[in-house]
Amino acid sequence: MKISHQFDSGNIHVVNATSPDNIRLQINSDHQADFYQWFHFRLHSQAMVNHTLVIENLAKSAYPKGWEGYQAVCSYDREEWFRVDTSFNGDELVIDVTPEHDVMYFAYFIPYSYDRYLNLLATAQTAFDCQHELLGDTIDGRDVSMLVIGDRNSTQPNGQPKLNIWVTARQHPGETMASWCVEGIIGRLLDEDDGLARALLERVVFYVVPNMNPDGAVRGHLRTNAVGVNLNREWQTPSIEHSPEVYYVLQKMHQTGVDMYLDLHGDEALPYNFVAGSEGVPNYDARMAHLENTFKQALLIATPEFQDVFGYAKDAPGEANLTVASNAIAHAFNCMAYTLEMPFKDNANLPDAAYGWSVPRCAQLGEDILVAVQAVVGELSDK
Repeated sequence: MKISHQFDSGNIHVVNATSPDNIRLQINSDHQADFYQWFHFRLHSQAMVNHTLVIENLAKSAYPKGWEGYQAVCSYDREEWFRVDTSFNGDELVIDVTPEHDVMYFAYFIPYSYDRYLNLLATAQTAFDCQHELLGDTIDGRDVSMLVIGDRNSTQPNGQPKLNIWVTARQHPGETMASWCVEGIIGRLLDEDDGLARALLERVVFYVVPNMNPDGAVRGHLRTNAVGVNLNREWQTPSIEHSPEVYYVLQKMHQTGVDMYLDLHGDEALPYNFVAGSEGVPNYDARMAHLENTFKQALLIATPEFQDVFGYAKDAPGEANLTVASNAIAHAFNCMAYTLEMPFKDNANLPDAAYGWSVPRCAQLGEDILVAVQAVVGELSDK
């Protein structure tokens, strides 16, 4: 029996693995940080034998409540990921499984590999009106990449300049659902036969950063980059030394302007899809509130996967944390800016016992998000 993690986004520490019924594991913290929750490892053992895997010391993990009601995801072929019986006693996560094959993969959520990310960029750039731009380098020397979708040299049908909409994903590398969701957004925008995409690109240029944190993703981190920095707390004063990913993206935003911003994330504890707005920024007003409500109402109509009952507590007026991306951008550009959260567990409103919140559902939500974007674009273009 062997448990390994020396691959893209791998993370686990073997405490003991003497027999299938005595496997004890721990999760490594992010480099130079105390966050830990993401795991991804491979079990090579005997098929058709029951295995009990215990992940210890989770009471001190980043989000202990994220383990309550959580079911681990597993795969044999690294393509289809399914849920397996999992329980949590307050400090230990117990995964009970009988592998059907000798090799089985386990992860906190469906991994999104660096190779798949590179393939997404390479394929997208071959589409009409899509360009792959390099913004800078990460600390580990990887590219900070952006896709520009739409004709920047044309105007809207009404003669007004095109709107600039920014989408960022995976500031927190363990939140891989953001990558699967942004893949759905990009796929629909690049579909020349999709009427909604064509209508949007007549009025909008999209600036999409599919992976804000490639270093953390490859390293198997939960929340931070190569030097243990939480990028979603860097938007007020980013630096090339500690948060170049944010520094270069924000620099480009100031060059293009921002008329709408969406930042895609995953929430460990809440089993719902929801948005967090910018009601606490100093310049929040009736216009921004109206645009936020327009987006939410359109998305509620577009898909039952979205809801607006459960979510984060709203910030009091003027008390927003301006180091957070959506707040910082709303404040700097006086625009609608949302953080969109997806679950690690399942959507409790539409549960799926076999797969939970899954790759197809992430991608479909990404496509449906464009319906809500179109509703807001209509409001902005009419002004």
